[in-house]
Amino acid sequence: MSAGHALEGTVCGGSPQISIVVPCYNEVANVAPLVTMLEKVLAGRSWEVIFVDDHSPDGTTGAVREQARQKPYVRGICRIGRRGLSSAVIEGVLSSSAQVVVVMDGDLQHDESRIVALIEAVISGTCDIAVGSRHVEGGSNAGLANAWRRALSDGGIWLAQCFLPVKLTDPMSGFFALRQETFAAIAPRLSGAGFKILLDLLLSSEKPLTVQEVACGFRPRVAGESKLDAVVMLQFAALLLEKFSRGMVPLRFVAFCLVGLVGVGVNLGVMQMTRLLGVEFSTAQGIGSVAAMVVNFFLDNSFTYRDRRLRGRRCLWGLVLFMLVCSVGAVADVGVAHMMYAQSYKLNEASLAGAVLAVVWNYAMSATIIWRPR
Repeated sequence: MSAGHALEGTVCGGSPQISIVVPCYNEVANVAPLVTMLEKVLAGRSWEVIFVDDHSPDGTTGAVREQARQKPYVRGICRIGRRGLSSAVIEGVLSSSAQVVVVMDGDLQHDESRIVALIEAVISGTCDIAVGSRHVEGGSNAGLANAWRRALSDGGIWLAQCFLPVKLTDPMSGFFALRQETFAAIAPRLSGAGFKILLDLLLSSEKPLTVQEVACGFRPRVAGESKLDAVVMLQFAALLLEKFSRGMVPLRFVAFCLVGLVGVGVNLGVMQMTRLLGVEFSTAQGIGSVAAMVVNFFLDNSFTYRDRRLRGRRCLWGLVLFMLVCSVGAVADVGVAHMMYAQSYKLNEASLAGAVLAVVWNYAMSATIIWRPR
């Protein structure tokens, strides 16, 4: 039996030899069609598909259960209180006992006919990880919905290539295969945040992984909604900074600081607008500060703490707590800056010290009181 066909056959007992891990959110209409596609492509092989659903409100988990009742090679994991593609992939892969795992999206945009080529590239020993690429000869990214999404994708690719230890044309790909033991060895060093698990794997490995790219098409989405947006790209940039700093700068802290910079812009903008309307300076400053806090809260809720997002009454109560925390931080900022300036420190040095203290305070309190792990 050749190396490329070492995983053929069916299993009479024990675990399958191939696991297809599919992170999903609001993909109820795509579950059954994807299972049918995998059945055709993997016929005669020992395989399973693991859907990892972040408690989708559209009934994705119910659709997975319906398939699983009829087909023993379909499994589902429903995560409650946890969100995020990368962490979903980690849970799915670590739940598998297969030799090889394939990661693909649940939106039917990945070309399932390339799964066998990805698996055989890994089994043959020619690479540590095989990646379905839209940017090698024979590949296509026609499925990206519009010019904005193509620009986001292309920009992310360029940025990632500046940091990667290996040559890769499509580091934004969510379609790849590797041995389960390889993934498990890297898993403790993964950030688990954001949507770009492939990049996280490549940057977290202690030694550079050998990569083989397989030409892959990217079909237009038929059902569900795309997850690629500007927030995802901000998470992507924060992940790069975390890995570049070797974990010294946590991804959430980077994200928190990026949101804080947006708040500074909002504060200045609102203050200038109210001043133009004739509002007295201190009042305008207060209005700008409140506006910045509100914007920062909702950005942090949607971006920095996306996997712990507050909803309903908890969101309203979280906003109140956030404004109280930030108010204390603002008082500390002014107090420390004034104290250092009085001790003959330069104005810039004093202001920077106060700002750093305020940011650290706001971040620590936000993580432990407002968006504490559930």
